[in-house]
Amino acid sequence: MVRPLTLLLVRHGQSEWNAAGLMQGQTPHVPLTELGHQQAATAAAELAARTAAGTGPGALLSSDLLRAVQTAEHCATATGLPVTTTAELREQGYGVLEGRPSRELWDVVDWTDVHWAAEGGESLAQLHARVAAFLGRLAADPPAEVVALVTHGDTIRAAQAVAAGLGPAEMPVVTPHNGTVTVLELQ
Repeated sequence: MVRPLTLLLVRHGQSEWNAAGLMQGQTPHVPLTELGHQQAATAAAELAARTAAGTGPGALLSSDLLRAVQTAEHCATATGLPVTTTAELREQGYGVLEGRPSRELWDVVDWTDVHWAAEGGESLAQLHARVAAFLGRLAADPPAEVVALVTHGDTIRAAQAVAAGLGPAEMPVVTPHNGTVTVLELQ
């Protein structure tokens, strides 16, 4: 019997654009706020506690976007693991909408169509497919039995759907809070 791969999905800490209410998507240079660093340290402490209990990660992978990398650095310090970055763990791309106030997007985005994408962006279906392909490769050749993935809200929701065998239309509605750890089992 094959053991499931345990994923510890860490959502990055609050970024400057989270605090300002701006759509981030794949904008690469947005740093964490002071609160975001505190949230990242809290998530890192949870990973360290798991490590001390023998259930911690044996590998640490992160989105290559700055807010995730800064969070992953806290996790690396707490666990002693090196960080490997990958574009595959990036947030959903919102193209031309990135940098705009999120509240303005309710009239622009068709949230009911999983194939809708902003110009230069990525649809939920494309995000789901990207995450499914990444998790498939990870499960086929895992670097450890428990892997921490430092990533983004929509990416976590896509991973939850993939792990549950659900499509992009059935992705969870609730996004995990900044600086939290979500546990997933991949069969």
